This record gives sequence, structure tokens and C-alpha cells, in this order.
Amino acid sequence: MKYFIADTHYFHENLLGDNDFAPRLFDTVEEMNQQMVTAWNAVVNEKDTVYHLGDVAMHPLYEKGFPAILEQLLQLEGKIIFIKGNHDSRTFFKYLAAHNPKLANGTAKFEFEDVGAIVKFNHHQYYLTHYPMLLGKTVNIRNLHGHIHNYSMPIAEDINVGVDAPERNFLQTPLPFGTPISENLIDEIAAYKEIEVKKLK
Repeated sequence: MKYFIADTHYFHENLLGDNDFAPRLFDTVEEMNQQMVTAWNAVVNEKDTVYHLGDVAMHPLYEKGFPAILEQLLQLEGKIIFIKGNHDSRTFFKYLAAHNPKLANGTAKFEFEDVGAIVKFNHHQYYLTHYPMLLGKTVNIRNLHGHIHNYSMPIAEDINVGVDAPERNFLQTPLPFGTPISENLIDEIAAYKEIEVKKLK
């Protein structure tokens, strides 16, 4: 199974509390971090692949915080393919690559993409990026992205999969905070978003 998530921002204390941009209703970053680990592992198993579309963490100690971030990531089930966000440095990715564990099948747990990736499922092609794309008129192409947190692009084909994305409100069954979105749920989000975007015209 493929899963998608973005903007976890582990250790980012400035996001805590009620705000318009990225509401994180937790008292501490430890509570927030643990909730995201618990939610992730409730749906993902070791054979699954999670595409993380950028902004993994913002540790107050910068590069000295890399070991603490790695400790968080090693608690997460599945293979993780990281697409670089604006808060993800190449130095950080190099650190993860140098401490990349093996899964039970012998493959590396972490993979890295600098700009984006393309995957196909459910009769659609998906451009996976950190920043939302302006696709224009397309046929069976969607953009899964993060970056804009509690905001949404007024484009039906652009789907924000971040942990605090408003598109999550389109799901019939709400997901706990920090849950990666499965490929099976993307069509459900897309159908409701198309209806909402049409209301804007």
C-alpha cells in the first residue's frame, strides 16, 4: 500500500497551539511527536511505502538535532521516500542516508528525491511534490503536495496531504492527527474537492 504525508515538522515548537497556518493543539512537542508516530504506525506496516512530501522536522538545535530526528523516524513503520521540502536541507538527507537501516527484505528504509516523484495508481498519474503545482488542464493527472499547511489550492487536481491539510476534512471517517493518507482515500478526497471547487466558479 502507498501512503502520503507532508509537513510533519517534528520538534517545531512554534507551531504548537491554535493558529490559522498550522494548528497543533498539543502542550509539548513531545506530545505532538508521539501522536504522529502512533497515528502513522496504526495504519502503516513494514511492507508499505510512505511518501513524505517534505518538511520532516524543525529541531531547535539544527544539525545537532539530527540524531533526535532520526530517532523519531526509526520508530515509524514502512519504507519512507522523502521528497525535499523547503525546511529539509541536503545535509539532513545526507545524515539520514548515512544512518539508513535495512528493512526485513534487505532494502534501505529511506530513499530520497530532491524535487519530486511520479507514481501511478487508481487510473491516475500523480506528481508528488512539496510545493503545489499549477497543472493547468489535465486528464487523469493529480498533484499531491504539502507546504501550505491549513490552506488549500482552489484547483481540484491539487491535493494537500499535509498533516494539517484542510483536504483531510473531506474524508467520511476523520483520521487522527499525523495519519498518512492511503492511496485508497485519495479518490474520496478528490471527489469532494472537485465539488467544492465547482462551488467557487
